[in-house]
Amino acid sequence: MSLWINIKRVARYGFIGFIRNGFVSLSAVLIMTITLFVVATILISGAALNETLQNLKARVDVSVYFTTNATAEQIEDIKKMLEGQPEVASVTYLDRESALARFRERHKSDQRILQALDELDENPLGASLEVRAKEVSQYEAIAKFLEAQQEKSATTGIDNVNFYQNKTAIDRLTSIIETSNRVGIALALILGLASVLISFNTIRLAIYTSRNEIGVMNIVGAGRWYVRGPFVIAGILYGLVSGLIVLVLLYPFTLYFGPASQRFLGEFNVFTYYASNFALLFLVVMGGGIALGALSSYLAVRRYLRT
Repeated sequence: MSLWINIKRVARYGFIGFIRNGFVSLSAVLIMTITLFVVATILISGAALNETLQNLKARVDVSVYFTTNATAEQIEDIKKMLEGQPEVASVTYLDRESALARFRERHKSDQRILQALDELDENPLGASLEVRAKEVSQYEAIAKFLEAQQEKSATTGIDNVNFYQNKTAIDRLTSIIETSNRVGIALALILGLASVLISFNTIRLAIYTSRNEIGVMNIVGAGRWYVRGPFVIAGILYGLVSGLIVLVLLYPFTLYFGPASQRFLGEFNVFTYYASNFALLFLVVMGGGIALGALSSYLAVRRYLRT
């Protein structure tokens, strides 16, 4: 029973210290709020970029375009060779008429192109094969196989193999994601260090202003953690309050930018992510805040509180 009473007293004294050091507590909460908000933003933006990359990868394929005079036998031979490759997941045939219909649909807003097609006596497009690999990393091998077939014989009917344009886009997006993640992590670490230093100095100042009370508690024989506990509790409160502020701020922030993010990123909506992954965000933000507060206060009492 006495243990529970001591815990309540330590928690109460920690809360009183948090309130009493109003301005310095506010500064610690402010910088920690910024840090945790950046961490949450990195988490959400990372999820958005990764989903965008996955959607782009899902649309990637190797397109094999044939000449207009390629025969059905030539196309079927290439199709069978592709289906025999271990890297290939599927091969879809697109005949000349379907290719023309798709081209018209894609350029339906460009009247000049449509008029030019109408003036032609015949379909200028050849048939094609759309090849999907089992893994994104295998597309390059498939493209090289097709290019080798094209160079090996002029009777394959292959006009062009389209892959490297998509590969360039994927490589660039992957590089952007990796760079943004590194920058975000570096920024979060810098702000995290700033949070620890400010909280550390806040606790140090609280220890200094409470030096007379600490002296009295030492004289009457108070235990080590009975003296140190309130300062650790105050540090944890910095993190708790900061985490709650961030979680509250994220709601209107993601709600406002939700439609814009969906228009820009396609299927990803930041508010939907916030709502469906609230438990993860809660654990990361609140856990990070408590960890930062507890670490900074623990370091401060170890350094400046001799009991």
